[in-house]
Amino acid sequence: MTLYHFGNCLALLYAPYHMAYKFSGVSEYATFSKCVYAGGLYIFTQLCKMLLLATFFPDSDIQTSGEYNVFLEILKATVDFADLLGLYFALNAVPGKGHAKILTAAIGWASAEALVSRAVPLWVGARGSEFSWRYVGMCAAANLALVHTAAAAALVWLAGRSDLPRRLAPAHAALLALTPYRAPLEAAAGALLRLPADAPALLLLRAAHAAARALAALAMYAAL
Repeated sequence: MTLYHFGNCLALLYAPYHMAYKFSGVSEYATFSKCVYAGGLYIFTQLCKMLLLATFFPDSDIQTSGEYNVFLEILKATVDFADLLGLYFALNAVPGKGHAKILTAAIGWASAEALVSRAVPLWVGARGSEFSWRYVGMCAAANLALVHTAAAAALVWLAGRSDLPRRLAPAHAALLALTPYRAPLEAAAGALLRLPADAPALLLLRAAHAAARALAALAMYAAL
């Protein structure tokens, strides 16, 4: 049963990435090397962010009062603007049309994130458990990360366009500016609703947030 549970979690985690690459038409552009390049950019960006956090927030994890410091978390989330810069370089490395650039950069970036941040906990935890909703939720959250990354890549690509309709510029700027603060916003919403960290309702809230951002980015892309 433990191996069966681990196999199910592994399929839930990585099968959507394979399907997105295979059936979105990205594979027809022979962009596998560009996906690998985007994944390498993700790893490099995270290393740079770790250096920034260690330099400017060396004692941020040690809270003497034990209280959640909202201002500090917002400052730490600001470092995630580096992800937008990394996605910008990933988009510029992909030739072709806009949808090919966006999907290739998003799939490569999110695949590296899933591999780096979730492969080890899945191997250590799910492999020794007969069943746990914790790991199912973790794998489902990885799929939501792919949706968020695709929306962020689309917003970054739209930022470099000069033909974006003027009426969409304020909404685009707001969505792009709020992208690095996704995690604090979702944590704040969960705290206001008094949802535990592993509650299915919190996962549904994150799914609604991902769907809303993705649909907004798709509407702006369709306007071009």
